[in-house]
Amino acid sequence: MIVNDRITAYINSLDTGNGALCDSIEEEALVSRVPVIRRETASLLKTLVALKRPRQILEVGTAVGYSALLMSRVMPEDCHITTIEKYEKRIPAAKENFKRAGKEQCITLLEGDAEEILRTLSGPYDFIFMDAAKGQYLHWLPLLLKLLPPGGVLVSDNVLQDGDIIESRYAVERRNRTIHARMREYLYTLTHMEEFETSIVPIGDGVTVSVKRR
Repeated sequence: MIVNDRITAYINSLDTGNGALCDSIEEEALVSRVPVIRRETASLLKTLVALKRPRQILEVGTAVGYSALLMSRVMPEDCHITTIEKYEKRIPAAKENFKRAGKEQCITLLEGDAEEILRTLSGPYDFIFMDAAKGQYLHWLPLLLKLLPPGGVLVSDNVLQDGDIIESRYAVERRNRTIHARMREYLYTLTHMEEFETSIVPIGDGVTVSVKRR
């Protein structure tokens, strides 16, 4: 828990939903234990996209397409989303959800390893949402920096690891220690980079919002 559960419940009680399709995708994902962004994080993501009004969005980590569809609801009509997914079992579900939403023309799903695909992209992408393998965030950061133009926004999800990020590595389960160490290094690097102005937002599972300095 990062924020008091009662506060989170109250915030979510004010949520007006994301349309019948997105709401059903969220419900299906939760039942199937497919990781999708939390409601309060979804609200922040939509607000940032609406504020930035990007022309090109890059998402690293499609899952079943929920967050891409959320962004598509608030982005400008001439905006395009490129999203990357490696896990083969989730790709058909994402494609089907894009088809159900009638968003096949404005969302392109690239299948394969994120690092390999990121190295082939030229950008620029003025909004990037990263929600994939947490242990790789730091490794991908230089590639994402190259794809962002000045003023571009990078949003990273799940950075506080349910509050475990503040714990000593010895207080974290052994199987999570590598990711724990890498995420702490990612947060330190991101907040100390001259290229970015970064804020860590303690909602959901923790989100960073970084703007590339001009």
